[in-house]
Amino acid sequence: MNDEDKIIHALRNTRILRSPKQKLDTFGVTNMYYYIVTEPLYTDLSGKKREEETVVREGRVRAEKPRIVTPYYLLNLFEGFEHGMEYAKYMVETYGPNQPGLIYHYKNEPKEMNIVSDSLEVVVARIEEKVDKSGDPLSVIIKGVDEMWDVSLMKFIHEMTGSSMRGNIAELGARRLLDVDGGGIPRDARYRIESLFQQVSAGEREPRDLKVELDRWGLFHEYEDRFLMLFKKGS
Repeated sequence: MNDEDKIIHALRNTRILRSPKQKLDTFGVTNMYYYIVTEPLYTDLSGKKREEETVVREGRVRAEKPRIVTPYYLLNLFEGFEHGMEYAKYMVETYGPNQPGLIYHYKNEPKEMNIVSDSLEVVVARIEEKVDKSGDPLSVIIKGVDEMWDVSLMKFIHEMTGSSMRGNIAELGARRLLDVDGGGIPRDARYRIESLFQQVSAGEREPRDLKVELDRWGLFHEYEDRFLMLFKKGS
């Protein structure tokens, strides 16, 4: 199979055996612990099993606080994408430049991989018992495909995002963070810029991080004097 066929095969054969009991946090970081169980790749190739074996991969997926963006922001976001600008322009034309939406950022932190001498069903039952004892509401068990196990993980992330988005939007709307000012900037983006100024001033973030965010919103001119003052404070 070519890469596209492998991805399709992985997506079709991925099953979420146990989902987290909580959705993605609207106002903070969500840390989900995953177990991905697969049959060894050599089993798929040979069609035979020398013995019952299951591959277990463990790790964490860190979901940052969802950020409110607009199609205008996306125009300055898709650097390095061959058709990124075309996609962003389509969004602007379809929804308008200032229609707020959410963007999610994830980080995968693999922990370990083990081959267990038991059937997949037995291994899953054992993991279920372990999770029940730990009481962790953010654990997930995924049955995936060995060679494309990260695709199985990404399918889970996609589904988790979809199931969380409605609630995230409702909570953000209740705090009026989706409101857009006369310049087309969501209230949440203004708060983020203020937070970045504080972090840069405290030495917790680099000035370039703030500069990039201001440029993406087209706001550097508005904040330029204040931005330059950061360097005078440090001199």
